[in-house]
Amino acid sequence: MSERDSDGDGDDESDADVLVLRRGTHGVPVEQYAAAIRERLPDRTVRLARTPAEEREAIRNAQYVTGMTLEEDLLEGAEHLEVFACAYAGTGHLPMDRLEERGVTVTNASGVHGPNIGEHVLGAILHFTRRFHVAERRQRRREWRHYQAHELAESTVTIVGLGAIGQAVAERLEPFDVETVGVRYTPEKGGPTDEVIGFEGDAFDDALARTDYLVLACPLTETTRGLVDREEFVTIDPEAVLVNVARGPVVDTDALVEALRGNQIRGASLDVTDPEPLPEEHPLWNFGNVQITPHNAGHTPKYYDRLANIVAENARRFDEGGSGAEFENQVSFSS
Repeated sequence: MSERDSDGDGDDESDADVLVLRRGTHGVPVEQYAAAIRERLPDRTVRLARTPAEEREAIRNAQYVTGMTLEEDLLEGAEHLEVFACAYAGTGHLPMDRLEERGVTVTNASGVHGPNIGEHVLGAILHFTRRFHVAERRQRRREWRHYQAHELAESTVTIVGLGAIGQAVAERLEPFDVETVGVRYTPEKGGPTDEVIGFEGDAFDDALARTDYLVLACPLTETTRGLVDREEFVTIDPEAVLVNVARGPVVDTDALVEALRGNQIRGASLDVTDPEPLPEEHPLWNFGNVQITPHNAGHTPKYYDRLANIVAENARRFDEGGSGAEFENQVSFSS
């Protein structure tokens, strides 16, 4: 990378060191993302392509590009692309096969959401532990009437997925005197939970049978799609609460509705649903023991700053070692 003016207003912007694509996230202007990268790379040119035409023109010669998504037709016009820094933790929406064929290195935003989603999950668990949803209903009715609640201490919390988000959840549960079970593809790696199990065999079902709070914080894969279906709702303790901050299809929605109607679980906190957005007429809206947030757990005012830390550091590594450098959050195409 060459050292050029980093204000994004130079005549030779098509050769920017870092190209930022125009799509933002969480309703926060993408200009803030570009500004955060510029702040961390004051000696490099960071260009924000703000229109489709600017994207098509700028990506032609770009080597290091970052954005929320990369459409395949835009990728085809990227003649010199070497690194795409995805601004989401998940990369399933990207044309990964084509990126691999082109030899493009892909990184993601893993770790950016850990603190805020960890807080979201903890809030959801406490919401159902102290039954704030019951209090809210009685407050709306101006009804002063006591109700029974629960204690979190000595509960068992099973966390499916021990990536950055799952680890953040486990860390925030430490002061609450709970037993934690972590579920991951490679349980031999261990983790921050009291027990770590895999998806194979009977271990997962055994954990469900003693779980008070089931937290889904895993990526959507062939293994996790439909992971919680009718059989799991039969196995799980009927006093258990489901918290899903993963992806909607990890849970069989029809099975969830049946479980709620049949009192097979105590409640559910859903930040993601299947389908999504949840249609207005969907029955999940009408359950008093279901908390729905509109895929909002990932929102944090620090999102772009945390992401820019990763992207800027990888830009420096690219400057020093090219596409063969060791990048933070590099995505494996074989996973």
